[in-house]
Amino acid sequence: MRPSEQAERLTLDSGSEHGQQGNSPLRASDADREQTLEALAAASAEGRLSLDEYSQRSDAALAARTLGELAGLTTDLPAPREGDLVPVPVQITAVLGNESRKGPWVVPARMTVRSVLGDCHLEMQQAVIRQHVTTIDAKVRFGTITIFVPDGIDVRMHGRAVLGAKSSQLRGEPQPGAPVIVVNCDVLCGSVTVRRPDWAMRRQLAREASRPSENGGKLPPPARLRALPRQHRLDRGAVQAVLR
Repeated sequence: MRPSEQAERLTLDSGSEHGQQGNSPLRASDADREQTLEALAAASAEGRLSLDEYSQRSDAALAARTLGELAGLTTDLPAPREGDLVPVPVQITAVLGNESRKGPWVVPARMTVRSVLGDCHLEMQQAVIRQHVTTIDAKVRFGTITIFVPDGIDVRMHGRAVLGAKSSQLRGEPQPGAPVIVVNCDVLCGSVTVRRPDWAMRRQLAREASRPSENGGKLPPPARLRALPRQHRLDRGAVQAVLR
């Protein structure tokens, strides 16, 4: 057999094998959908998919019911090579309780946030975002997830909400070249909300931003330093009194 005929036969065999996988009627699991989402996110980070293509395929992956439907979303993407390390998404879970990330925390490129009869808050106004595209897989079962994002960030929400809601309450248009936050929602009897920081958060952020300029960058006077511990004890006692 000539080399050209052999290569053609291999191409036909691989194509038929892929066609069988693409037409598989087997039901897809949540792990299968997450694996496809990870492949799409990696392709978007490498520039193989535009943000619009990534958004459309992510929606299709979340709605896919069979392995064949999932396989069709990655037919034009290279398969992961052996030895390649697949980044493990950071997981944040709130079960019958509250979970939050606030302050100058480092936002990973991909994270999975779960809320089961709980409440989860992610505050992005002081967060450190090093990548252009951040993917958040938000899964809610009888709970809530609230993501606080400052104005100018490009937020794109996708997915489904059954007996629940997913909404973005941001104002204005994203700034050119701003970071992109993709939120893939899977909601059952709950909610995923993206909103601006409230007035208390904005006031606290303004205070912290003005502190370095106070007194020309010098330390506060000794009298103020001595008053801080006393004020701390008063606030703590007031809180304990309310809790009782």
